Amino acid sequence: MTSAPKHAGTTLAFDTSAGHCAAAVLRDGEIVIARGEDMTRGQAERLVPLLEEVLDEAGLAWSDIERIGVGVGPGNFTGIRISVATARGLALGLGVPAIGVTTFDAIASTTPGDTAVPAPRDQVYLSRVGQAPELVPKDQAGSATPPPPPPELAAAIARCAAAADPTECPAPAPFYLRPADAAPSRDLPPALLD
Repeated sequence: MTSAPKHAGTTLAFDTSAGHCAAAVLRDGEIVIARGEDMTRGQAERLVPLLEEVLDEAGLAWSDIERIGVGVGPGNFTGIRISVATARGLALGLGVPAIGVTTFDAIASTTPGDTAVPAPRDQVYLSRVGQAPELVPKDQAGSATPPPPPPELAAAIARCAAAADPTECPAPAPFYLRPADAAPSRDLPPALLD
C-alpha cells in the first residue's frame, strides 16, 4: 500500500541552473504562479526580486512560506551555486526546510523515462532509468526527455519538494557531474598579520 504524497502548505521553488531565472509557488498542492526569464548572466541580482514578485502576485508574504524547493543541477556551476546559497540562506532565515531537487528528478516527475540536460560543448548530462547519470555527446541522448521551459521546471521542482520528506533530505547541495572549468588562481594569497 502506498501512502499519499506529503504536501507542504506553501512551497516556494526556484532554479538558476541554466540560462534562466525561474520561480514557482505551490499552495495546497496547486501551482499558484510560475514564472521564468531567459538570462545567461545576472541571476544573482535578479533571483530575489523575482521571488518577491511571485510572492506578491500570489498574495503571499515571506512568512507564509513553509518549504523551499531549489533546483540543484546539473548545469551551470555559478547558477547552481546562486540558487543553492539563496535557498539555504532563506531556509535558515525563515526557519523552514529547503529541499534540493535535481533537474533529472524534476523532468522525470512529469515525464518518466530517460532524461537529458544540455551541457557545454555539444554534450548532455544523461540519466538513464536505473543507471548513474553521465556526461555524454548529445547524439547519445536518443529519445531522452529534455527539461521543460523554465516556468514548468520551477513548478516541477515545487511539486517534488512538496512531496519530499524533509527529515530525509540533507541541506541542498550542488549536483555536479563534471569538474569546474575554472582554474585556481596562480596568485599567492596575501600574508595575514597576527
